[in-house]
Amino acid sequence: MQETPSTEPLVVGFDLDMTLIDTVPGFARVLVALGGELGVDFPVEQMTSKLGPPLDLLLADHLDEERIPSASDRFRELYPDHAIESVPALPGAHDALAAVRRHRGRVVVVTGKFPANARRHVDHLGLDVDHLEGWVWGVGKAEALRREGASIYVGDHVHDVEGALAAGVTSVSVLTGGCTREELLAAGTHVVLDDLADFPAWLDAHLLERRVGALLADLERRGSVLVAYSGGADSAFLLAAAVRALGPDRVAAATGYSDSLPQVERDPARAFAESLGVDVLTPQTHEMEREGYRANAGDRCFFCKAELLDVLTPIAAERGIAHVATGTNADDAVAGFRPGIRAAAERGAITPLRDAGLTKDQIRAASQAWGLPTWDKPAAACLSSRVAYGIEVTPHRLARVERAEAAVRAALAGTGLLNLRVRDLGERASIEIDAALLPLDPALEASVLDAVRAIGFPDAAVDARGFRSGSLNDALR
Repeated sequence: MQETPSTEPLVVGFDLDMTLIDTVPGFARVLVALGGELGVDFPVEQMTSKLGPPLDLLLADHLDEERIPSASDRFRELYPDHAIESVPALPGAHDALAAVRRHRGRVVVVTGKFPANARRHVDHLGLDVDHLEGWVWGVGKAEALRREGASIYVGDHVHDVEGALAAGVTSVSVLTGGCTREELLAAGTHVVLDDLADFPAWLDAHLLERRVGALLADLERRGSVLVAYSGGADSAFLLAAAVRALGPDRVAAATGYSDSLPQVERDPARAFAESLGVDVLTPQTHEMEREGYRANAGDRCFFCKAELLDVLTPIAAERGIAHVATGTNADDAVAGFRPGIRAAAERGAITPLRDAGLTKDQIRAASQAWGLPTWDKPAAACLSSRVAYGIEVTPHRLARVERAEAAVRAALAGTGLLNLRVRDLGERASIEIDAALLPLDPALEASVLDAVRAIGFPDAAVDARGFRSGSLNDALR
């Protein structure tokens, strides 16, 4: 089975009749209408028991050869009036297409159906399709699948399997058509599902397996890596993957220690890395000495990442390590304004998670499957991310934020608090906590605000919108 590289966009092809839509009632109505005009009593139930082959083949056993072309044309003319309204989407069809969208994929429909009528079904049922190609059958579907860059083709018929195999893509079969599991497996399909309701879970598992495999293969080819390791879910997973691919002797973890790294994060991060058997390096970084970092404009992260890579790259070279790798994931790559990613790229850092197409959710799922304690760790951005843009970043401000967050956690102990940010807006602190905990009991809220003011903020308020990762970036939009 040939797969497209995981870095290429996901494209999933679907058959239409009996895969996405239940064509039987509409097809039957058209056969009855056509038979009435031609004076032919078509065996409707038999003819609709295994839809999929071209219309000419279905009519061949019931009409003289010379009548078939005109009968086929008339069938297509009758079709819009008899078949569109009566044909529903099959269970799970919309959810299957939505699953592709969740993975930022494209949907193509490749069908043997007359294109205009296929389009009518798609439009009538509101199927979310990027491209539709009709009048292609069996191995003929391969050309369209290859041209559109599909890596998966979903169908219900053995001839759909033929098309997928000829295109060199993963063949997924559903049992909603007339073919049996045994017939589909004998034809060579890779996967058989009862119906499309099972497709989203299969797709999630398939892409996760494929992308983790691509990650491990990429890391193995690298030879050795120094992981820029913060202790968060992404860099912890990358570190664990590097150990799996290369062994601990060819991997090291480096955590830049500075005023922006919360003290509470340091020991757990070190303990996890050491549990993998890798060397743990904790060089000091001095981003605060960079004017652009202190100025805290929208590009602050550029100067932070530049400092980190400027420190780690020589360390890697001294230790004979081939690459410095960051935990940038596929979501980060499309998240908009990320100057830190640019700074790392300019300094030659590699991004194996992003290159493998692994999203944040997939990293957490894989981490859980591997038994990593970081799989559900809340996001923990650096302390400078709490300071509103335009306000100078100083060690005093960062220490005040860290103390304030510790005080809030203490005040909310036992509430199930997971996510917390104390945003420094100058003379006022904005406290963001999990929305599920809001609104706080008035007495509890008062104790939270008193605790933050006692740390040194003249004023404080709990944000009624709750925790929002990167909320200060709203000022950049």
